[in-house]
Amino acid sequence: MRNKKLITTVIAVIIVALFGGAGYYFTETNALETGKNLQTDGTIVVNYLDVGQGDSEFIQLPDGKCMLIDASTSDCAERIIDFISSLGYSKIDYLVATHPHADHIGSMKAVVEHFDIGEIYMPRASANTKTYENLLLAIADKGLRFNTAKAGVTVIQNDALSAEFLAPVKASYDNLNNYSAVLRLQYGNNVFLFMGDAEDTAEMDILKTSEKGKLKADVLKVGHHGSKTASGFEFVSAVSPKAAVIEVGKDNSYNHPHYETINNLSEIGSKILRTDINGNIAVVSDKTDIKVYCEKE
Repeated sequence: MRNKKLITTVIAVIIVALFGGAGYYFTETNALETGKNLQTDGTIVVNYLDVGQGDSEFIQLPDGKCMLIDASTSDCAERIIDFISSLGYSKIDYLVATHPHADHIGSMKAVVEHFDIGEIYMPRASANTKTYENLLLAIADKGLRFNTAKAGVTVIQNDALSAEFLAPVKASYDNLNNYSAVLRLQYGNNVFLFMGDAEDTAEMDILKTSEKGKLKADVLKVGHHGSKTASGFEFVSAVSPKAAVIEVGKDNSYNHPHYETINNLSEIGSKILRTDINGNIAVVSDKTDIKVYCEKE
């Protein structure tokens, strides 16, 4: 028994060392059951959903409200809707479409049709696709309108919780990915950064315009599925995340994540988590401490 306790203590020390200090904890692997509600009083839960080669993050806020950022491809609609419903939600209070690519808004039409929707945020960027057109029609059919997501726009602001956009910084970009609505979420001392598909051009704009120290984050949702065109070393160094989550499909044809991105994150000491390896990933914050749960090893 004594040896078992010693081993447990050693493992705990290693985990804390990986995260650079107290306040960050990994649970045992396979600890997260799909759809398990990890929220307790006074916490937020950020769920990074395993939705193949696409993005979708569902955030449970401490006041009973929630936020959905992106909704992957059209074949993931049932998975996303079932996940949110299983947690007891019938309304999405804040809906964010980072940009109009099909791997981010593919299932958003179905989400809008299924749930009551509060505020919608989208960048002023359009795509000449049926997917984008169908989303706009679904929004209009419900009599809803969307707010412009751009740098400086605040979504939530109270004593403990804030959410604001750091990008897009400019009104025009050559690459649609760089219009991505980049959201910074802070709860107490813990900060989460959601990059959408923002690439190096957008990253440099964010570096130039963000207040000193505001880019620091505990958890980074890595931009563009770990593509080599995003997560430049200067940017990830400025963010300095303890954990970096890459939402990516298994054996995808894009070879995401790229080894350069992995190297950049590893060099700054980030713990890398991937939905193609870890399945659904949930991060729980109580304003001070963060716990990370993974569905798979």
